[in-house]
Amino acid sequence: MKVLHVITSLRTGGAEKLMVELLPRLKARGIDTDLLLFDGIATPFRRAAEEAGVKIMDLGEGGSVYSLTRLFKLLPYLKRYDIVHTHNTAPQLFAAIGSLLCPAVLCTTEHTTSNRRRNWEWYAAVDRWMYSRYEEVICVSQKTEDNLRHFIGTTRTNICVVENGVDISQYAAAEASTELERIAPGSRKMMMVAGFRGEKDQDTLIRALNDLPENFHLFFVGDGIRRSECEALAATCEVASRTHFLGLRDDVPRLLHAADYVIMSSHFEGLSLSSIEGMSVGRPFLASDVDGLHDVVEGAGVLFPHGDAAALVREIMKLEADGGHYAAVARACGARAARYDIHRMAESYIDVYRRLLRRPLGRPQQQ
Repeated sequence: MKVLHVITSLRTGGAEKLMVELLPRLKARGIDTDLLLFDGIATPFRRAAEEAGVKIMDLGEGGSVYSLTRLFKLLPYLKRYDIVHTHNTAPQLFAAIGSLLCPAVLCTTEHTTSNRRRNWEWYAAVDRWMYSRYEEVICVSQKTEDNLRHFIGTTRTNICVVENGVDISQYAAAEASTELERIAPGSRKMMMVAGFRGEKDQDTLIRALNDLPENFHLFFVGDGIRRSECEALAATCEVASRTHFLGLRDDVPRLLHAADYVIMSSHFEGLSLSSIEGMSVGRPFLASDVDGLHDVVEGAGVLFPHGDAAALVREIMKLEADGGHYAAVARACGARAARYDIHRMAESYIDVYRRLLRRPLGRPQQQ
């Protein structure tokens, strides 16, 4: 079985991290798996995937991923594989268009509960057509599936849920980095690992820091187009000296172990890999109460209302005041993370692939 995964790039993000961790495990289970990038820029994630033995090809470097040259460069790849599995909007759309010219067995993963396209009512028809070209649509959570079905208005039976997974052992067993203590000796350390993108809400953490004691410091791991905005907000809130932007890192497990609190503040998620990673390191995990985080965190970590910096401060101070509560939340987070092991996810993907190859080519009709 030959499977080609196609994604926009390996810059940063949960779907990109998933390629690095999942594809080597699929190969280890006998699936001949390659990766195609619309933008082949060199990144830490790309280097890690190549070091893990993943064959990576690309359609160019830089420029718009929606350029029609990407579509024409994609077409030959559709012919070479038993299954083409796409991630992110540009690959999803161009593979669907390409399948009109080069019949292919298409599969895609829907990684988020929402996206900018869903703000455009007229685009629902485009999405409905695009997804109709896919033999299977994998959603990373039940809420992701529910929202997708609602947006495109379908009762099709070829939409399923496979929850994202993480190599839990890698995170649980890591040694704590000493870097954070060198940066802010004796401080209480909060950390958020996420790209600086529209769906993330680093702003709420910065505003919360303004109302926390002076010994609290905030560490951001990640990069993206909104980083400069957040740096400016930290300066405006007069907490720039206590806010540290660490950029893209390849030692995230060690950094998480050095934090006292791991936080994910978002406007929406699919099923956040960073959240599962954050819950696996023996620290209390706090998250905004939004789609894609609620189901993962409820009953284990601490949920705070979306965008409510004051509520986040109250929850942190409650944990600070009660060591027993702090330890209990940390234990519950570790137990919850164990449900999302990546080996279980890999087996579920293989089950989907086997089902697709048994199915006659021809996309299920809407019902």
